[in-house]
Parts: sequence; C-alpha cells; structure tokens
Amino acid sequence: MPFEFRKLNIEDVQLIIPKVFKDERGFFLESYKKSDFINNGINIDFNQDNHSRSTKGVLRGLHYQASPKGQAKIVRCIKGEIFDVAVDIRKNSPTFGKWVGEKLSEENKHMLYIPDGFAHGFVVLSDIAEILYKASNEYSKEHDRGILWCDPDIGIDWGIDFEPILSEKDRVQPKLKEIED
Repeated sequence: MPFEFRKLNIEDVQLIIPKVFKDERGFFLESYKKSDFINNGINIDFNQDNHSRSTKGVLRGLHYQASPKGQAKIVRCIKGEIFDVAVDIRKNSPTFGKWVGEKLSEENKHMLYIPDGFAHGFVVLSDIAEILYKASNEYSKEHDRGILWCDPDIGIDWGIDFEPILSEKDRVQPKLKEIED
C-alpha cells in the first residue's frame, strides 16, 4: 500500500503518509489513490483542487463552508513548511471545539485529511510555502464562513512566537460560540 493512514486525537481527522520512492533522479509518490482512501474510510468525491502560496508568518484560517456546501479536504504542502490545523465544529460531536495540528512540509510529504464539519487553517513556518488541497465541494461564496484564529475557547497553540500576517477577513471572524450554522 502506498499510504499509511494514522488516526489523530480527533478520530475523523487522519494524517496520511505516502510511500516515497527516492533515488539519484529524485522521488516519486502517489498523492491520491481512491481505492486506498476508501479502504481507510475516506470515501469522498473530490470536486475542486486548490493551490496557494504564502510567505513566512502568513496565517490563513480558520475557514469552512456551511452546509449543504461543506468541504472535506486533503491538504499537503509541496514547498516549505506549514503548521496545519483542523477544528471540530460539529455541534453534536464529543470533540466539538477541539483541534488537532500537524506540520506538513515538502520534506515529510505528509497530508492531512479534514472531514466536512471542521474549520481549517494553517500558518507558514518557512520563507515560502505552497499548499495543494483537494476539496469535496466547489467554493461557494454564499456558504463561506470562518472562526477567529485566536479564539480563546479553542486555544490553538500555533507554535509561533510572532504576530501572524492576517487578511482583514481573518482578523474579524466570529468566535466559535458566536457561529450559528
């Protein structure tokens, strides 16, 4: 199998470690194989791929899409390094308001599977980072939502000792207890 799937502290979020084949020419890996993902409980039709590039200190998030346009995601960093975070926002979940985070980088080639019902964000730890992610639904401005990245009730430890660079949108997001959907 070209992947190792590791369940994290929030059961539905998984760290995906691809098998990397390296030699003097470089490397090869499979970044997605539907049958392996299905066999590990990720039976999602992905409908959109996204690619972002950010500089050191940029924090994007916490973003999600409201139902019925919620998005499951598979996130990977192909250049540089990020700290990637998923927050459970499913109100009836035993892990509601809890978060998990993993370092994703071009070196470790790890990926994070984030189910629908989670807010997602990341902070860039390297000079530049490029992130690719698959999404189960196309972007919908009407359903686009967010949560304040520094909500004290969630208490994410971003592992940074600097003030992050934020978009205006991310500076003014509501706290988790203020969201309605």
